Amino acid sequence: MDFKDTLKTFIDRLEMLKDTVQTEEATKMSLIVPFFQLLGYDVFNPMEFCPEYTADVGIKKGEKVDYAILIKNEPVILIEAKAASRKLDKHSSQLFRYFVTTSAKFAILTNGIIYKFYTDLEETNKMDREPFLEINLLSLKDSQISQLAKFKKESLNVVDILDSASLLKYNNLFKNYIEQQFQNPSDEMVKLFLQPIYKGAKTQAVIEKFRPILKKALNDYTNELLSEKLQSAINSTNTGDSLDTDSLTSEEEWDAFSLIKNLLKDTLDTNKITYKCTESYTAILYDNNSRKWICRLVLKNTQKTLILPDENKKEKRYSISNIKELSDYTDQLISICNRYLQPAISSPKELLHTKWGTYEMPSPYLISLTRGPRKDLKSVPL
Repeated sequence: MDFKDTLKTFIDRLEMLKDTVQTEEATKMSLIVPFFQLLGYDVFNPMEFCPEYTADVGIKKGEKVDYAILIKNEPVILIEAKAASRKLDKHSSQLFRYFVTTSAKFAILTNGIIYKFYTDLEETNKMDREPFLEINLLSLKDSQISQLAKFKKESLNVVDILDSASLLKYNNLFKNYIEQQFQNPSDEMVKLFLQPIYKGAKTQAVIEKFRPILKKALNDYTNELLSEKLQSAINSTNTGDSLDTDSLTSEEEWDAFSLIKNLLKDTLDTNKITYKCTESYTAILYDNNSRKWICRLVLKNTQKTLILPDENKKEKRYSISNIKELSDYTDQLISICNRYLQPAISSPKELLHTKWGTYEMPSPYLISLTRGPRKDLKSVPL
């Protein structure tokens, strides 16, 4: 059974138990500890999953966080637990104090149903006020499963998670804000849209008049855009055409792009690594040049595929089960980039300008020029 299936089984159990779990201790033992056991941690080994971990705060000694996940006796993840019946909105400050006093890079606030993941993107060693990832297990999205999988014991990689944390955090914040504006546009949003089209004073009465109009316009535009995309997809399927898209469309694609950039950071300037999306695959390019493609990724199907170009730009396909396996092809990716980094070699004719004239190099030989007359020219093997 793979992680997705195991997680679904766990969520079915959660649905059954959530209304019967009332206290914090019951929530820990029935929901939270089993969840981290599902992620592969030995919850009965205090050297790996330590309950009541001491995190002294200033002059207050003996302060304890509910759990800490340890690697080599150092805390990596702090976990603060609350009862399943309690909301989490007002409890991050306690975890914030614990985070500052330890070497942990991640903190999780949970009531066994909702999990909020924090790190220190804004200021080193100081926990952000907003989580970079928030998951409700009762309304779990497929894209969030891949994010949860990063916290499994067998695949936990602090650097990889931090690389994608910033994107996740601000992507979620933007989406939440956009959703709020679509439901109830703020005064500032109404004024922004009125600015180029309404020349009168933007009084409160005017704002209230246009607020429902803007809300309808935003939702109508979204519905029309979705209809157009759907129709384009249908037409593309019927004609067999491949459509270019503007950006990476899933978190898994972003994670793959970030991972490849990280794998190649010592080989070339990662600012020159770009991408191009089509309906069939995502192409990772060097210097935004489609002729210099580093690899192509097919991630939307059940069977994921990595496509690499050989020396003649012919495709070599490799099946992968998840994007973590891209690391297994680091050497090939570096070799491909090195080919693009090599300066173009001039033709033999251009290399053999002499005082006697221009001569073509007889491949596979180099012509060695002496100080003697032309008859002394001789060829030597490479």
